Amino acid sequence: MNGNDPMTGVERIRSAIAKRQGDATAAFMPYFPSGFPSRSESVAMMRSMADAGADLFEIGFPFSDPLADGPTIQAATHRALLNGMTTRDCLDIARELREAGITQPFCAMSYYNPIFNYGTDRFVEDAAQAGFDGFIIPDLPPDEGEEMEEACREAGLALVYLLAPSSSRERIELVTSRSTGFVYLVSVLGTTGARASLPDYLTDLVAQVRAGTDTPVCVGFGVSNGVQAARVASIADGAIVGSALVKAADGPDGADAVKSLARELARGAHGH
Repeated sequence: MNGNDPMTGVERIRSAIAKRQGDATAAFMPYFPSGFPSRSESVAMMRSMADAGADLFEIGFPFSDPLADGPTIQAATHRALLNGMTTRDCLDIARELREAGITQPFCAMSYYNPIFNYGTDRFVEDAAQAGFDGFIIPDLPPDEGEEMEEACREAGLALVYLLAPSSSRERIELVTSRSTGFVYLVSVLGTTGARASLPDYLTDLVAQVRAGTDTPVCVGFGVSNGVQAARVASIADGAIVGSALVKAADGPDGADAVKSLARELARGAHGH
């Protein structure tokens, strides 16, 4: 929970998405890595995205072997590690954002190794205290997620599992039954990264996942502009964007470019 908010993290995430559910309307969820380009700049970038219309955040915890991430995010998280970012630093950044008045739900995007090394129960407790509402762990499948699920239930936080275009019907049923907060639907095979276009099969894929669950479905991997965000909004409950924002942050205009792109993405997701 955050501050005096009586809702659980799961409820806060579901509420943020529900506010945007409707015809051609979806939540906009930016991903941004803690500590990139520097610690202070990552805080400033996320504050600017909150002002630009973000509905909730996926906050990256840099890791040395980011298997699901494409070259843009790999390079960014590598720089964050070179800047000395640790798991505790990432928790402190979330706390700093909360103290600055950012109220949108936070999901920690971390691989499982840092969580395991930190101690699963302690990590979930400390994340809750820092202001996180849930977790996205790309290399933790529901088959191996019982310990994390139990810790999240105790803390009232969400554990979001991922589905891919290659997921079988059985896999879809397993993930949608165990994922809390929302289901993260990867739009393309492969790693994260901005794409020129979204795949033609995406509409059918989203419909297949949504058919068997009331849990919101958010689409990530490949969304990079307002037009694509609007397309996702017409078929899903949320649009997740990472690489395009990270690339903008690394450009000559930095924070201004991030805020401008975030505003464009929010308008697309929100149907404006």
